[in-house]
Amino acid sequence: MVKIGVPLRYSHLDDNRPILFLGERVRRCLQKAGAMVIPIAQVQDVDYADTEFDQFEELTLEEKKEIDDYLDMVDGVFFPGGNKVTPFDQYLLERCIDKDIPTLGVCLGMQLMSCYKEAFKVYETDSYINHCQEDDFILSHKVIVKKDSLLYRIIGEKEIMVNSFHHYHVSENPFYEISAVSEDGYIEAIEKKDRIFHLGVQWHPEISYDFDENSRKIIDSFLDVCLKNGHCNEEK
Repeated sequence: MVKIGVPLRYSHLDDNRPILFLGERVRRCLQKAGAMVIPIAQVQDVDYADTEFDQFEELTLEEKKEIDDYLDMVDGVFFPGGNKVTPFDQYLLERCIDKDIPTLGVCLGMQLMSCYKEAFKVYETDSYINHCQEDDFILSHKVIVKKDSLLYRIIGEKEIMVNSFHHYHVSENPFYEISAVSEDGYIEAIEKKDRIFHLGVQWHPEISYDFDENSRKIIDSFLDVCLKNGHCNEEK
């Protein structure tokens, strides 16, 4: 069975205790698609939910090795949505790129990719289009897909409808190519063409997996590449 690593995200319980969590939509989608989910826990001795980005110490060699050990256990990495990026996330992404581990990022996961080798920076979205829908079971706006992209090879369509749950957008990054833009011109997907599968989308295919064919194509294509090329599968 293909093994997919998912970095945990940060939040608080109702009594304000900090927690790390794995979103149920992510878990259920990946398992339904045939994957074993491997949570990747944060490695520094701090409360990630309560620590600001500039308050983190640099990762030690031991902490970096712990992240590398996680990556030795998985065939691919799924970077989920969330509300904060940390040095842990940045190093994990760097190692996925260095090791050419199949990678799919959604929402914050794509925003993390867009700031690779740069300071993390996103911009508040101001548009006539609703980029932060409330209903989980609709597709809210159109995305235009570039024909020479991995995303187009997966979906096979120039225009698709997607869901949208974000308030911020990203700018161009010299290490990534833009795969798709929204109908109002914001970047909606990016990819690294020099890697076996390295794709980020601003929407959430894991949420619409059950009712949207294009969402299934993205998730299933990612897992298929992980199964065929992941260094943990038994055929290698």
